[in-house]
Amino acid sequence: MIYLDNAATTFPKPRAVTLAADNCLKNYSANPGRSGHALSVRASEEVYNCRKKLAQFFGAGKPETVIFTENCTMAINTVLKGVLNAGDHVICSGLEHNAVWRPLNRLKAEGVAFDTARVFLEDPDATVKSFEALIRDNTKMIICTHASNVFGTVLPIEKLGKLSEAYGLLFCVDAAQSAGVLPIDMARMNIDYLCIAPHKGLYAPMGTGVLIALKGIDKTLIEGGTGSLSMLETQPDFMPDKFESGTLNLSGIAGLSAGIDFVMSIGIQKIYQAEMKHIGMVYRELSRMKEVELYTDAPRPQSSVPVLSFNLKKLSSEEVSQKLDEKSIATRPGLHCAPLAHRMFGTIERGTVRICPSAFTSAKDIAMFLSALKNIESKAD
Repeated sequence: MIYLDNAATTFPKPRAVTLAADNCLKNYSANPGRSGHALSVRASEEVYNCRKKLAQFFGAGKPETVIFTENCTMAINTVLKGVLNAGDHVICSGLEHNAVWRPLNRLKAEGVAFDTARVFLEDPDATVKSFEALIRDNTKMIICTHASNVFGTVLPIEKLGKLSEAYGLLFCVDAAQSAGVLPIDMARMNIDYLCIAPHKGLYAPMGTGVLIALKGIDKTLIEGGTGSLSMLETQPDFMPDKFESGTLNLSGIAGLSAGIDFVMSIGIQKIYQAEMKHIGMVYRELSRMKEVELYTDAPRPQSSVPVLSFNLKKLSSEEVSQKLDEKSIATRPGLHCAPLAHRMFGTIERGTVRICPSAFTSAKDIAMFLSALKNIESKAD
């Protein structure tokens, strides 16, 4: 199988990740923070060490700012539903995933207003100005994706962070497609909340999510057992316990810790350059194919992540993806849970075929994908 669906989740996982998760399940799969016995202490150490790595990796400072969630979507919901109240106003971008779009529409029914800022693909300053033009007296937050999960477009989050700081706004970033792919320093970029999908660019197991919160969150999404202050009838008010009710995904966290080590051992920049080289090769070849529709200019470093969408004129995205699957090549068709992005690019009616390489993708994999696609194109009615 040639796996090019890494924007959904990376596969394969590094051997170190699978070994770490397996070692946890076999040797210290006890409940962290719930007991004083040796296995529970070992589990607690694993969790703390992973928090520390994440805080350092993303320039967040203190480990207690790191909250483990079920996924990136839960992290986003924790921020939006925990911070916003009736009468507040929010600004998002026109490239948002449903993980942002749907909670905002849910909150709209509760009195939270929001506007969608236009993204200018080749003009980051114009994008920032489009956000600024939407700021009101009651604007409380800017939330945006760091990089589109459909078209790979990178938003100018550092400039948006400065804009947020200048107006006294909270700034939340959906880093599902960028964490582990692009450098992120929360302090330098003025990011208050960073929502992460570790099973993507950090090569962690699925079922892991991370929220790093440098500013407060008033309301909890769920409440329950935390292993701390158990005599109280209310949720603890300190981090990270306030937002971590119930048993953590310990084996997933162990795998995540190993995933961070894997990315750091190679280097973000080296992985990014290799993946962008693959995407660049694909783009050049697809641009020469008469039946292929492309929707962006050639991917450029720092302006794109290694995600590319395309279509064949005479086939649906689902048909193309199915034919590639028959040749043991995994891609993803459709709307990718991001209708806003598809509306912006005019692909809402048919979606696109999306590919995304990983650190394990080879030049041979790309060559075989291109050969298979050319064969499908030649046989299209």
